[in-house]
Amino acid sequence: PGLKNKKEVEEIVKNLKKEKFFVSSLIKKDVSKTSSPPFTTSTLQQEANNKLSFSARQTMYLAQKLYETGLITYMRTDSLNLSEKFLAEASNFIEKEFGKNYHEATRYKTKTIRAQEAHEAIRPTSVFKKPEELKDKMEKGQFKLYKLIFQRAIGSQMTNAIFERTDCEISAGDYLFKAFGLSLKFSGWLILYPEKQKEESLPSLEEKEELNLSKTETIEHLTQGPSRFSEASLIKTLESLGIGRPSTYVPIIETLKERNYVTREARYLKPTEIGFLVSDLLSRHFPEIVDYQFTAQMEENLDKIAIGETDWVSLVKNFYLPFKEKVDKKGKEIEKNFAPQETKKVCPKCGKPLIIKMSRFGKFLACSGFPLCRFTQSLEENNNSLKIKCPKCQKGEIVKKRTKKGRFFYACNTWPLCDFALWDEPINEFCPKCSSILVKTKKGVKCSSKECRYFQSPDEKLE
Repeated sequence: PGLKNKKEVEEIVKNLKKEKFFVSSLIKKDVSKTSSPPFTTSTLQQEANNKLSFSARQTMYLAQKLYETGLITYMRTDSLNLSEKFLAEASNFIEKEFGKNYHEATRYKTKTIRAQEAHEAIRPTSVFKKPEELKDKMEKGQFKLYKLIFQRAIGSQMTNAIFERTDCEISAGDYLFKAFGLSLKFSGWLILYPEKQKEESLPSLEEKEELNLSKTETIEHLTQGPSRFSEASLIKTLESLGIGRPSTYVPIIETLKERNYVTREARYLKPTEIGFLVSDLLSRHFPEIVDYQFTAQMEENLDKIAIGETDWVSLVKNFYLPFKEKVDKKGKEIEKNFAPQETKKVCPKCGKPLIIKMSRFGKFLACSGFPLCRFTQSLEENNNSLKIKCPKCQKGEIVKKRTKKGRFFYACNTWPLCDFALWDEPINEFCPKCSSILVKTKKGVKCSSKECRYFQSPDEKLE
């Protein structure tokens, strides 16, 4: 059970300093780590996102290039099958490169719901086309992806890695501590991945051995909610729900981005205001359509049409007629949610009332005198303030804003009275050379003035 408060923790630490520590249990056993199956479309997209930070779209673009140049098999597949020819080649390659004890022929069974196994798993067309030998003949991104595919396909036909696991229990009065260590005994498929061979070994210990307490450390852990979806975890979830096909994962994610339902922050997909609004409207008015089971069932019905088990005319008719009737009925009701809303604010440019309107980027303030007056202001500005005083007018604050095309920039919140604006995010520090405000870039911190060349790398500090 978790400890309730800091006082309780301090009491335990105080008691531990009085106790004697000894090894009460020490168990050693061998454990194996199996290799992963060869790539399908979804697992390739997931691994490339997790390991290489590639988007699903970027992964498929690079895979297409590798396929077109004859380096890999077809990249849209949900099959785990490998051809007899490849299995024979892989066997010879592994035994020649690493030895017979590293080879273990394995056939994998596809677990994907309603898998269409018209193609093999994604693999190199020849095991003799080693990544390192082709490195100088392809683009950097293509090389990284090809190496990922090559290692996964070869590794799927190799023996398990064997570790010695040590489970240790240490007693101190009424308190019991547990620790475990792993020591690599046989690398197996991990020989392809030196970076994964890190050991977490314990020091040499014996049962009933007395130990000395060198230091105590308390660490606070707070319960956190589930993290946002990355492209990898979203694809994995779609696949588990039976939604989508190898050819549709990229369009699904790209549609969410293009319609600004989500934005990408670091590796994660963050829902936007318009995304929440659309989700709420659809869930309220068309709950049966946005239900996960509906999408999966529809895909299953389409599969039945493809193999001739169901008539497509009757299927479409049974769905479309009641759906259209509901859309017509709900249309006017939904329009009310997007109708302009009156406010008590007035336009700083022409003095006419401001209204709240909706765009693909969410709600915003606009002048009711449009198109004669084109004043607009984001409703996000109060939440997007950087709490930095505008260096130009010294009256307003710098806020994060968005252009009509969706690009972020930073400007004074008193616009149009002050026209201060920057593309890069400013920080509340000033240039030691010209006193202009400094901005953050991917490479470091630089002066916002175009005439000044001051730059500060991440490991440098302002004097």
